[in-house]
Amino acid sequence: MKQISSHAGLLAALSSIAAASMFASGWEDYSHAVHPLGLLGAYGTPHALAFNLYGFVVPGLLAAWLGWRLRDAMQEYGWAARIGAWLVFFSGLAFAAQGVARLDPQDLEALSGRLHAASWMLWWIAFVPGASLLAFGVGSRPGMRLFAAVSAAAAIAVLAFAIFAPTWMPIAIAHRIAFVCWFGWLVFVGYALAEKPRA
Repeated sequence: MKQISSHAGLLAALSSIAAASMFASGWEDYSHAVHPLGLLGAYGTPHALAFNLYGFVVPGLLAAWLGWRLRDAMQEYGWAARIGAWLVFFSGLAFAAQGVARLDPQDLEALSGRLHAASWMLWWIAFVPGASLLAFGVGSRPGMRLFAAVSAAAAIAVLAFAIFAPTWMPIAIAHRIAFVCWFGWLVFVGYALAEKPRA
C-alpha cells in the first residue's frame, strides 16, 4: 500500500497528461489553448470513453486514494489537518466525476454538461480549503514546514488559475495550469507520505 501511495500522484498526473496529449493529437481541430479538456470526452467525440477513463476517472481515483491515505497520516495533527485531508479526498472524487458526467457539444446546458461543470467546481472548491487547512494544521510542527508551504502554495495557485487568471488569459490555458498545480501537489504528497508516517 505504501508503494502505491508513493507513486499515486505521479501516476495520476501521467495518466491525465498522456490521455490529453494522445487523444488531442488525433483531433485535427482541437486546441489545448482554446478548447476545454472535457471536450475530449464529450458525446460524439472519438475515443471519448477511453479519454474520460484515463484523463479523469483514473487520475481522480488515484488522487482520492492519496487523500484517504493522507487522512490516516493526519490523525495526530488535529482537526484542521484531518478535515483538510477529507476535503482533498472529495476533491479527487470530484475530478473523477468529470469523466462520468460528459459534455454534450450540441447542448452545453444539458444535465450531463451541468453536472460536469459542477464536478469541476467541486474539485477546486474542495481542494483549496483542503490544502489550506492542511497547511494550517501542520505548519507549526517540526519537520512539516515544507509540507505546509507547498500545500499553501498549491491552494493559492489552484484558486488563482481556476478563478482569477481567466480574466486576463485564455480560460482553457488557465484551467490547465490549475490542473498542473494540483497534480504537482499530488506528486509531492505521494512521496511525502512514503517518507514517514507524519506526512
